[in-house]
Formats: sequence, structure tokens, C-alpha cells
Amino acid sequence: MAGAHEAFAGIGRIKYEGPAAKSMLAFRHYDADAVVEGKPMKDHLRFAVSYWHAFRGTGADPFGPGTMLRPWENEADPLKMAVKRVDVAFEFLEKLGVGFYCFHDRDVAPEGATLAESNKNLDVVVDALEKHQQRTGIKLLWGTANLFSSPRYVHGAATSPNVESFAYAAAQVKKAIEVTQRLGGAGYTFWGGREGYQCLWNTDMKRETDHLAKFMHMAVDYAKEIGFKGQFYFEPKPREPMKHQYDFDAATCINFLRTYGLEKHVKMNLETNHATLAGHEIQHELEYAGMQGFLGSVDANTGDTLVGWDTDQFPTNVYMTTQMMYSILKYGGLAPGGINFDAKVRRESFEPVDLFHAHIGGMDTFARGLKIAAAMRADGAIQKLVEERYASWSGPLGKRIEAGTESFKSLEAEMLKKGDSAACTSGRQELFENVINTYL
Repeated sequence: MAGAHEAFAGIGRIKYEGPAAKSMLAFRHYDADAVVEGKPMKDHLRFAVSYWHAFRGTGADPFGPGTMLRPWENEADPLKMAVKRVDVAFEFLEKLGVGFYCFHDRDVAPEGATLAESNKNLDVVVDALEKHQQRTGIKLLWGTANLFSSPRYVHGAATSPNVESFAYAAAQVKKAIEVTQRLGGAGYTFWGGREGYQCLWNTDMKRETDHLAKFMHMAVDYAKEIGFKGQFYFEPKPREPMKHQYDFDAATCINFLRTYGLEKHVKMNLETNHATLAGHEIQHELEYAGMQGFLGSVDANTGDTLVGWDTDQFPTNVYMTTQMMYSILKYGGLAPGGINFDAKVRRESFEPVDLFHAHIGGMDTFARGLKIAAAMRADGAIQKLVEERYASWSGPLGKRIEAGTESFKSLEAEMLKKGDSAACTSGRQELFENVINTYL
């Protein structure tokens, strides 16, 4: 842990002190080693901190410049500052007590005048990251490349009408996979920040999606070539900044992966606020990905129900995290993925300590969700109610249909013989919701 030159002086290691804790710099519910459903909380939750928000966020918005007070941001040379920032990041990770972090290549190292210079800068910073990982045992959950900030990606990267933008993106991802492998990253994420369109009149959608598939196949092939064993993830987002993005939601992404023969190589990295923008709850996205066998990892945040864009706020809603953890447990957990806080402190929360308050709150909220979801699963009341609702499918006719031994003709004969269908039973939505509230 940092010594005399601490960036977060006066803040020690955040400890679990239980629900009665008086300090706001303590965990009330996240007890890393407490066993839930046979394994420690830390192994269920696999918390990660996003480098881009926690250590590169400035608080800027469309109406004003950055507000964040970050005293350590005092090096004039961008590369020296990037290396110094690694020290700050790991001090924070250690004190918070998380096991993982995530980054884009351009988060950790400045872009150079050429691709070669950018790669050299990245290597220098990766040296520092590697040393801190070895010292602390903190790991890289997944890496990725920023294929959306540079003007070269104004029309997209893998889907750009400019072939050299595609080629540059390929070179950038090649390097990002290499450094992810070097750092022992458990995965690599594709997020197409500008892979989509603003106007269909000037867009060849078929060609662009074909190119996106070719790009991802190249990544899979290169991973095999260098022996990278990490899990690939595809992160859905429906819009913003593009009018329509090709990775709209879990269903769209999974269909894309299957259409282009990528389904054996890529799973979903699902974000709460992106689900909202797609008109879904995150529970829907988790359930859909889980039932299709594509549940991989989670970017944890939330949006504001009164604001229609990606606000990336820290999760504080226990009902939501209970929904999430119930689905995650149901489908066998996230490893090698995890729960990455793709969330930023508010522009008005500009002091360094606010980073701790935000992450502590998010971690406690997920820990409560985990405990509640596990209690619900152990009790079985919700599952019993679901089984009762589908009880007719456990009868002879239902079993024959599910076994594939019935046809339209045989079912017509069945109903002609019976004369009418039996009355449906109530859905009892209010009962389900009331039962869930008994656990909260």
C-alpha cells in the first residue's frame, strides 16, 4: 500500500464492520470472506473498478468543464502522469479491498503521434501495472480498446466506411489483447461505441455488420495464435452516441454471434444503464443471456429514471441488485467474469473521498442483493409459486408436448374431444411481489 506519498491520506483499508457500523468508510454488508451458497462473497461478486471512470473521469459534461479535485494530477508529461496514476489507482484498489480492475488502452496510457508511439507508451504503463499486480495480487478482470474517442473513428471502427479506420482498429485491438494477456486478464470486451449509424440513407448495414463479424473473427484467430485463453465479451448498448448501434441488446448481440459463427467464442458483458436505454430492465437482459448460455460479466451502474441518457450512476437500489443476483446465481455465477463498477461519481461529488463513498455503497448494495437472493433460493417460495403457475405443463399433455411427441393434428383432436380449454389460473403478480418484499 502507498506510504508517505499517499493520494488518499487519512483513509485506511475499508473493513467490514456490520450493519451497526458508525463509520461511513466501512462495509455494512460486504464481508468478503463470508460464505454464501458454498463460496465466499468475494468469489460470487468479483468486484472490479473501472479505470476510465475512477481515475480518468473529470466531471465534465456538455455544459461545463471538469470539476474533480485530483491533487495527484500534477505531471506535465502525459506518460509520466500515466505511470504516476497507476500508483494512485492501486492505492485505491488496495484500500477498497477489491480483487480486480478493468481498463481501455487509452485510459491507462496516452495516445502518441503514431501507432508505434502509442504502443510504446502502453508498454511503459503496462510495466507499472504488472509490478503492482504482482505486489498486491489484484488482477485484471478484462481489458479493452478505446475505438470511439479518436476522430479516426467518427464513423465507427470495425464498421467504418473507411478501410484504414478498420485496419487501425485491428492493430489497436491486437495490441490490447497482447497486453491483456501479459497482465493475466481473465477476459477481453468488445464495446462498439460508434458501431452503428446516424442515417440509413448513407449506410450499407449489411456490409457494416459483415465487417464487424470479420473483425471479431480476426480477434478470435489472433487469440488462438498467441494462446490467449481469456473469455471474449460483447457489450450491448442500443444508442448514444449513435442513433442506432448494432449491439442493441442481448438478443440482438446473441443473434449476431450465432449468425456469424461466433457463438462459441463470445459471451455477454451486460450493463444496467444500457439495458434501460434498450427499454429493458437489467433482470431481463440477465435472464435472456443466461437462458441462452451467454451470461458472462456485468457492468454495474444505474441510470436516472427521469433522465434519458447513460448517466452511469452507482447502484444503490437493493431491489434491483436482488433481481440481478437472483438471476446470476440461477445461471451458475459470473466467473471468469465479475461485477465491474462502470459508474462515475456525480459532477458535484468532486473530492477524492467521494470515490470511496460511491464504491462502498455499490459493493454493500450488491452484497445485500446477494444475501437476499440466496435466502430466496434457499427458501424456494418464489420457485414454488412459479412451478404452481406452470403446473399444467407437468401433466401428461404438457409432458408430451415438451417431449415433441404431439403435433397440430393431435392437439386439434385433443381439443375437439375435450370441447374447450380449462380456465387459466391467476398470474398473482401482486402475490409474487409481496413475497419478494418479505425478504427485503
